[in-house]
Amino acid sequence: MDKFGNHIKNILHGFFLAIGTTIAEPSTILPLIINYFGGSSMLVGFFAALLRGGAIVVQLFAAFHAQTYKLMLPYLRRVFFIRFFSWFFIGVAILLFGDNYPNLTLASIGFGLFMFSFSAGFAAIYFREIMAKIFSHKFRGKTMAYRQFFSAVGGLISGALAGWILHTYEAPLSYGLLFIISSFIMGFGYLSFSLVDEPIKEEVSKKEKSFKEFLHNSFIILKADKSLQIQITTFLLAYGYLIALPFIILHAQEKINLNGIAIGSLITTQMVGAMLSNFLWGKLSSKGVNKLVAKIAISFQIIAILLASNSSSLYEYMIVFFLVGASIDGNRIASSNLILKLAPAQKRPVYIALQMNLVSFGMFFSIIGGVILHYLNYSVLYSSAIITLLFAFYFSFKLKEE
Repeated sequence: MDKFGNHIKNILHGFFLAIGTTIAEPSTILPLIINYFGGSSMLVGFFAALLRGGAIVVQLFAAFHAQTYKLMLPYLRRVFFIRFFSWFFIGVAILLFGDNYPNLTLASIGFGLFMFSFSAGFAAIYFREIMAKIFSHKFRGKTMAYRQFFSAVGGLISGALAGWILHTYEAPLSYGLLFIISSFIMGFGYLSFSLVDEPIKEEVSKKEKSFKEFLHNSFIILKADKSLQIQITTFLLAYGYLIALPFIILHAQEKINLNGIAIGSLITTQMVGAMLSNFLWGKLSSKGVNKLVAKIAISFQIIAILLASNSSSLYEYMIVFFLVGASIDGNRIASSNLILKLAPAQKRPVYIALQMNLVSFGMFFSIIGGVILHYLNYSVLYSSAIITLLFAFYFSFKLKEE
């Protein structure tokens, strides 16, 4: 365990993947793209949820099969190819259909996002199982902090690249180029992690006779483990910030001049927040206080939404996105490390899938946000997000860490 080569490959994977996916960050650029092609606030919320939450439907199914796999890498490599092709397809579709066929463009974007996120359901299970096999608990917190730090560096590069492309080329050409260029960049990350040295898992669970039986057994596990229930509830509600996040950029567009440089600045600021915060998250996680990480991250989210509701300048919105970037990485590290510590080794894929599957429903909060904004206003939108996050903060005090 804890091989330096695997540590480097994990970091490179995060770095290149961040450059690629930040191009269509669902809190900044993606809403503007959807809005450009005539999509409503409800469609913005749906697409943002699709990018983040399409994986939900397959995670338990992936875990059902994965619990018997001795090696995960052969299956993960196939998923990497699908994700690369889906992202590349979106860029090509934007260039081919563009302004002439806006509905077809939106449909193509939706299909590409679905395939990209759908395949992530398999990737998430395989990836976390590999991480648990190649890194010890304490080193895993360290390598993930390094990974997220360099992912944030990649995000900085991506923000500058996106800002330059948006400023240099007119839409929709700029949007198409963003996806095509970033698909090849993220391909380097996929290649890197495909080369990690994964040990063979000797102790594997016996697969149930049917997926239905697996779901029944998974429900029994969930029902019997109170700590798992609290952890799922906490991180599900912690996605409450998504009720408001995709629409903050649209609200900002109404208040301030958002040109390509300004958009790039917001993306860059979000990545700086993620990058700098990982010094804190990494130090706390290496000490085994992931519960504290969750509390601080949720607090940052609450503050960010409060600030967004009253922001009226680019600099104020930069603070908002700085806190968002920091909080997202904090919650990611806390939830990942807490579930790997809580789960028994033989049932680890099931525990991971249960948490990811149920918590991922929070990724659809942006749809709720879209409905709220469509029928009500920004004040109700921000208030709903804050109330949800306050419940998450309350449950974070009950998380089990021993």
